[in-house]
Amino acid sequence: MRLIAASEVEQALDFPALVERLRTAFRAGCTVPPRHHHHVHVPDSPDAPASDATLLLMPAWVEGRFMGVKIVSVFPGNAARGVDSVLGTYVLLSAQTGQPLAALDGRMLTLRRTAAASALAAKYLARTDSHRMLMVGTGALASQLVLAHASVRPIREVLIWGRNFDKAERLAKVLDGRRLSVRAARDLEAAVTGADVISCATMTREPLVLGRWLKPGQHLDLVGAYTVDMREADDEAVSKARVYVDTRAGALKEAGDIVQPIRNGVLQEAEVAGELAELAQGRVAGRSYHNQITLFKSVGTALEDLAAAVMVFERTRSPGSGDALR
Repeated sequence: MRLIAASEVEQALDFPALVERLRTAFRAGCTVPPRHHHHVHVPDSPDAPASDATLLLMPAWVEGRFMGVKIVSVFPGNAARGVDSVLGTYVLLSAQTGQPLAALDGRMLTLRRTAAASALAAKYLARTDSHRMLMVGTGALASQLVLAHASVRPIREVLIWGRNFDKAERLAKVLDGRRLSVRAARDLEAAVTGADVISCATMTREPLVLGRWLKPGQHLDLVGAYTVDMREADDEAVSKARVYVDTRAGALKEAGDIVQPIRNGVLQEAEVAGELAELAQGRVAGRSYHNQITLFKSVGTALEDLAAAVMVFERTRSPGSGDALR
């Protein structure tokens, strides 16, 4: 069994190719059992339960080809310890023999596939002339989302907003240059109003993006807020938008940005316009008109992990290997 480090995962998963690989995987489908989602109490934490952890086990397989499982831990309190909040490992196996093939850095795999899934959604939902982006959040996923969206739309101007302006400014300096002009924003409302694509990757429990700020034609990409008690956009934002999700099974159960508006009577389950597989298969339409506001909520699916892991496995072994998910 090969061990594949984060640097190798990142190099193998360039966004244009990964976005296309995910599109192909969503079109083809695979077996994705419900993820195992476990609450883990963190003793002696000063801000429990907010700092309690989550253990995720995410299996998937393509019969006769590949299967795998991602083991992920989410420890919100790690930020205060100087440790990444999201860590994990992906184990890839043969679906013919069960033989373990590789263990991949799960953190980088998750960052790249999550950003690529949002970019795939944006190919269907964001205006083709979108060139201004707002990134809400300054964590490890923020830079990946900026680069992923810029790989599918002509993004030229990017604002970074975070609760800590210094962190936003540092991230902006890292990303600024070449074809992207990136700077930090102090005024979230003004930044939302001026953006074509608004991407959020935070752990907030209170909405940051308010519907009254949204303008016609915008695309809202909600990636953080991964439990029913968390959300990044308010009810008005949801009510103004045509809503899409990566999977209904995940979003209708786990995503506060979907579950809470449904509980509040703002959104009906039947009003969720589609999921990524339906978009990729052409079974539902994406953006219908220029001034439409679209919203994509991501909670993640093991299909994305498997597709990305197979891509890494193929690209880090000898040339001439087949493509398991095509």
